[in-house]
Amino acid sequence: MANLAINTTQNVNLEYNIASVGERMLAFLIDLLIFSVYLYVLELITSAMGQAISDRWTVFGIQQLLFTPVMFYSLYMHIIFNGRTVGKFIMKTRVVKVDGSPVHWSNYLTLWMLRLIDIWMFLCSIGLLSIIFSEKRQRLGDMAAGTVVIRTKQKTKISHTILEEIPDSYEPTFTNVTILSDKDVRLIKETYQIALRSTDYKTLNLLRKKVAGILEVESNLYDKQFIDTVLKDYNHYTQNM
Repeated sequence: MANLAINTTQNVNLEYNIASVGERMLAFLIDLLIFSVYLYVLELITSAMGQAISDRWTVFGIQQLLFTPVMFYSLYMHIIFNGRTVGKFIMKTRVVKVDGSPVHWSNYLTLWMLRLIDIWMFLCSIGLLSIIFSEKRQRLGDMAAGTVVIRTKQKTKISHTILEEIPDSYEPTFTNVTILSDKDVRLIKETYQIALRSTDYKTLNLLRKKVAGILEVESNLYDKQFIDTVLKDYNHYTQNM
């Protein structure tokens, strides 16, 4: 499964799963089903109006007016619901910027305009091929707008939270870890895990020094042992309060 690594303005690395081709297609088909139902209802309404109103141009004008929500559906849904349509809500996917910055309405406008080429021309083949062969599974509109579609549904594991598995007989080492907040511990754990995954021992050492400075403690534990002990100590005290 393809991943997207984003470095935020706070210099925190975040990883997301990029939505698969199948997920994107299903989201589009769900939206297409909504279009079909809406157009069917529209046809019933205008047919009834055609029998009541003799002026065909008036009926035609009303038809075009009622068709407008379908034309601009993707644009206003993405803007209102922060990168989601009904299909994306159901498939738990979302449009985000590749660089982690907020998505601007102009980015959604670019996506909407290029749907003509990506989706409506050549029966979606251009958009489908560009998603399949691009590294970040982007259609042409995504590339032009600097966006990517990610999965928002993540499997929650204990490693994704500040919780640590500790035995009932655990004896804490650092008694003043409670001066840290949940936000502090979450940031420490995220940085700790990223450093371990990338074998970045320099960052691990800097993290250890930073935490030791905040706690005003000295220890002979290795960097990994020290941070691991701090996390477990914090959980010991907060879970038993």
